[in-house]
Amino acid sequence: MRSARFRRTRRAGAVALVSALTLTALAACGTSSSGDDGGGSEGGGSSDPAAPLDPKAEVTLTIDCMPPAAKAAELRQWKEDVAEFNKTYPNVTIEGRSTPGQCLEPPRFTAMLKARSQPDVFYTYFTDLPQVLAEDGAEDVTAYVNDRTVPLLKDIDPDVLGALKHDGKLYGLPTSNYTMGLLINRTLFERAGLNPDAPPRTWADVRSAARRIAGLGDGIAGFGEYSAGNTGGWHFTAQLYSIGGDVVDAEGRKAAFNDDRGRQVARTLHAMRWQDDSMGRTQLLKWGDLQKQIATDKLGMYLAAPDDIAYMVQQLGAKYENFGMGPIPGERNTLAGGNSYMIKKGISPDKIKAAVAWLNFKNLTVGKGQFDWARTKADQLPVGIPQPNFWLNGSKEKDDAARTEHATMPVENFRAFMDNPVPGKAEPPRAQEIYKVLDNVMSGILTNKDADVDKLLSTAESQVNQVLAHR
Repeated sequence: MRSARFRRTRRAGAVALVSALTLTALAACGTSSSGDDGGGSEGGGSSDPAAPLDPKAEVTLTIDCMPPAAKAAELRQWKEDVAEFNKTYPNVTIEGRSTPGQCLEPPRFTAMLKARSQPDVFYTYFTDLPQVLAEDGAEDVTAYVNDRTVPLLKDIDPDVLGALKHDGKLYGLPTSNYTMGLLINRTLFERAGLNPDAPPRTWADVRSAARRIAGLGDGIAGFGEYSAGNTGGWHFTAQLYSIGGDVVDAEGRKAAFNDDRGRQVARTLHAMRWQDDSMGRTQLLKWGDLQKQIATDKLGMYLAAPDDIAYMVQQLGAKYENFGMGPIPGERNTLAGGNSYMIKKGISPDKIKAAVAWLNFKNLTVGKGQFDWARTKADQLPVGIPQPNFWLNGSKEKDDAARTEHATMPVENFRAFMDNPVPGKAEPPRAQEIYKVLDNVMSGILTNKDADVDKLLSTAESQVNQVLAHR
């Protein structure tokens, strides 16, 4: 599973070195086919794409983003899952590919697609679908995914599956999803006389709470925002969504943020920064900066996906008890995203079936694979973060119960977020280029007391229209 945090690392453009680590599936027997394109299986198989994989089928699958050796517990779980999978499919050989550092780095991903060198099962973000389709890189798996091959298909949030569809055809299966909310420092809320179990639900309340927290002094900021590395534009988008605005029009051809809602976002932030002095004096922040501030009790709240909490505990030495979360203020919409696996165009039908079978076992089965919360707790990994959680109906009830039973953190701290879901809205087309433009709006607001909001938005509108004209 890759989190929203890794997505943001991708935005920063850190270059990762690609290496290949191979896992040969346990209990594999016979000779397996390892051709990349076309060709049937060497044993068993069915010509019906809707039929499950024949347990006798012999194939080799290369799979992206096996955990690196540095993540010992996650890698051990991967190996355990391969062994368990091979009890049902003994002739499927899983060859995992591991990338040190960051799994999905943009130049590597683009080069891989253009060279058609992606693994049989390759990792993507939801927003990568247009790029993958432009390179004709993924199989249409619509015929292969049904309630026989993915038994819990009906319990997967259709909005999550919808992010992986184009013209009604399915091109991938999800591994995680996220929506953004308001992450708070409970210690600072209590010190400021605020209720940490009831985070602000409107932007007016955020502004009021931020003033009270900043009033504690000692360099503490009440509310934090990004304004560099594309993250400022990303958060401007999230705030705009939260009050019912859009970054682009319905056709995705023109900017739509230079309106009353866009001005509302910009002017509120400008007022918090300069009138209220509640956002701190250090600006031009990017991903990682706000996490350090809130983890050291120097920041009261900021917008985030829930996985930031695990990062701060595991990497920054913070305590789960110190954090809480509520829905994004405004609650009209929230920015949503996620990660998935796609299947390489042109591989054999049995390889496609084997890939679907693996993804179902590893990522889409309550109580198994990534949703084996008892094992996750035993391996001293985080349990209780409210996402990924794309389940509906009985599957949601079962997964939520297990997640709570084996929690390694106080899940009640996130109750306001979990009990008040906000409709998710996808990122705009050409998101990274648009976010880069909107960084200028955010940095202008937060670093210039005399910023001309109308001019900043008008200039950004023209630049975004140029970006969209080259789609």
